[in-house]
Amino acid sequence: MDPRWFHGEADPSTVELVRRIEAYHRDHPHLTSIRPDVARQAREEGRSVFGPLWFSDRATWASISGPDSRIDLRVFPVTEPEAVYLHLHGGGWVLGGPHHQDRRLQTIAERCNVAVVSVDYRLAPEDPYPAGPDDCETAAVWLVHNAADEFGTDRLLIGGESAGAHLAAVTLLRMRDRHSYTGFLAANLVYGVFDLRLTPSARLWGDRTLVLDTPSLYWFRDHFLPDPSMADHPDVSPLLADLTGLPPALFTVGSADPLLDDTLFMYGRWVAAGNRAGLAVYPGAPHAFDAFDVPVADTALDRICSFISAALG
Repeated sequence: MDPRWFHGEADPSTVELVRRIEAYHRDHPHLTSIRPDVARQAREEGRSVFGPLWFSDRATWASISGPDSRIDLRVFPVTEPEAVYLHLHGGGWVLGGPHHQDRRLQTIAERCNVAVVSVDYRLAPEDPYPAGPDDCETAAVWLVHNAADEFGTDRLLIGGESAGAHLAAVTLLRMRDRHSYTGFLAANLVYGVFDLRLTPSARLWGDRTLVLDTPSLYWFRDHFLPDPSMADHPDVSPLLADLTGLPPALFTVGSADPLLDDTLFMYGRWVAAGNRAGLAVYPGAPHAFDAFDVPVADTALDRICSFISAALG
């Protein structure tokens, strides 16, 4: 690790992004004072910190049978893909949707020549744990059995950001332990939350709101988990799991993210378990920095695409 990742001077554009995010949060109600449905509506209408949504005209919708209902999939097709990238979106298991990631997912599809399948899993608190993870597992199992027929390739990758990275890690473990499947070529895990007991950086962050803060992390967790003591289980906190036999992973995080320790700890345990992994820490970057139009987002996406392409090589 390079100390400059954590204590070096951030790019001026990253510093300005942090100022913009702080200014937004000063002028708007804190997430913990808002009902989930109201927060979701604000995002859909472009009134969240992330601004207006951008929709790809190349994305299509499909659906598969889930454990309790149909599961919608947002698909970014390409001609003769080299693999299928299973994507799980962020939003603290409470907010967000696959259509919120169109720009990023379309770029990955085009630059890496992969078909992207993003899962519209059930959200808490209406559908708390294990509903979301169950839907992601179902989508993964479906791809294992149907990717070759649907997309012309049975090569699979997996990834997600924030809660989506958590769900990607949980899905990898479930596929290994419940289905004896370890065929994913790579995992792209972007500023994930891997310990729902809260790591030191998450607990100690406090009330400074840079997309996330400590109170909002508890708000997300309490909506997702019917009982906070469930955070001790590896299916909830994958940092606690046996991590052997998992694919090469790229861990991405900004140094100004309350979830910094989640990435550092999970990266260390991933490597200690005998798996290959890369670590990318961006100085001064906040949580969800790659959702904004700033140079550090482009840098992170370049590295992610290079990682995926190398995994396919």
